Amino acid sequence: MTSPLAMPLEQTPSPSPKPGPSCVKVSDVCQIVYEQTNVKWLAESSYWVLVKPLSILLILVVAFLARAIIHRAIDRLIKHTVSENEQGGSLLRPLRNRLPNALALPIERRNQRARALGSVLRSIASAVVFTIATMLVLGEVGLNLGPLLASAGIAGLAIGFGAQNLVKDFIAGLFMLLEDQYGVGDVVDVGETIGTVEAVGLRITTIRDGAGVVWYVRNGEIIRVGNKSQGWAVINIDVPVGFVSVDQASAVLRDAAAAMAEDPDYAEDLIDPPTVLGVEQLTADGAVVRTTVKTSTEAQWRVGRELRRRLTEALERAGITAQLTAARMFIRPPAEPNGDTGTGGPGGPT
Repeated sequence: MTSPLAMPLEQTPSPSPKPGPSCVKVSDVCQIVYEQTNVKWLAESSYWVLVKPLSILLILVVAFLARAIIHRAIDRLIKHTVSENEQGGSLLRPLRNRLPNALALPIERRNQRARALGSVLRSIASAVVFTIATMLVLGEVGLNLGPLLASAGIAGLAIGFGAQNLVKDFIAGLFMLLEDQYGVGDVVDVGETIGTVEAVGLRITTIRDGAGVVWYVRNGEIIRVGNKSQGWAVINIDVPVGFVSVDQASAVLRDAAAAMAEDPDYAEDLIDPPTVLGVEQLTADGAVVRTTVKTSTEAQWRVGRELRRRLTEALERAGITAQLTAARMFIRPPAEPNGDTGTGGPGGPT
């Protein structure tokens, strides 16, 4: 019996491998290029010559296409919003029917706000899309995005701590536009400043006060806003009538207010006719009667001045003004021969 170790090993010759390129990452493309061209350097560089440029081109095409689609959707949304503002919604129809000229400015302001928001949204969409596309392109090139993202995170954290007021201003300005708190041409009260808004931005709001001073107010520092130019306004006028008959004074004021409501120069500006409410308070000088009127926002100052003028003239024609003046007169006693005028002192009233 022969030992297995003594048996000769059968030698089977193997054919030599066919020489080919070194394709590490995309062997299929590499082999296809080599089989078609039989050029080794072209096959080995096909990954960087064909695959990578095509991948980067595809990323850019998709990015521009996505940006165009998003911008088109935003433009259609803004166009639809502007069209609805110009036609007037159901909630605004009663006020619009009564005041056709009063809502022209608010509609234009809403259109400007819609266009401004559209511009902001388009900028944000472009920044997000191209940032993602840039990260994908850098990944295709072979750049390690881990350290880059970590560095960007650290830099963003540092910028967030150092520029938190700036971020606060931008966020407040964005919400101000979204909520339509005020617009260009509105008269606002933002605390220390009261005036007309001349410019609205994401970071600051420009306001010109009654003295002509321009104030640049940071949006993040605005805690409260009182807008005197939205919707309608109520004018309250307190008229002192002294100790005369309140019914007589109220009737005079009511007739003057009714005459103003019938005046065609002011009828279009009045939402409700002026109303004499009655005695608002009592002072040492007598009673104070309040008259109120509801008007459009842009006409509130003109209507208020005219109503005060008419009420004053009505009181004067009725003789109530003379009674008020007489009630405030002090009687001075006759002078003594030595120059004394009484217990009130030299030249003083008693």
